[in-house]
Amino acid sequence: MEILLFTMVGIILYVTSDAIVKAIEKKRGELLPNRSVIFFGIILVMSVVTFNLLKAYGPQLGLLPASEPAQEKLAPAPEQTDIPQAVPVITAPEQK
Repeated sequence: MEILLFTMVGIILYVTSDAIVKAIEKKRGELLPNRSVIFFGIILVMSVVTFNLLKAYGPQLGLLPASEPAQEKLAPAPEQTDIPQAVPVITAPEQK
């Protein structure tokens, strides 16, 4: 369910950003010289704000499952043995 929500939000952000860039171009009466950079800046700001809002209010609105606080999962300690491990010894071949 989350993937559908994030996909829909992404599509809406894309269309909205494109509409904003087109409105700026229409107001200026010419194409923007760095259209893709301006588009990227607009969609970046909008996506950071939107996804932070979703993270904060999504569980309260029932859009996202409630997140649990992260717990550190420690790996089990390795077993201690008194037996030394055998280390293979590599020797150089004899030269004639």
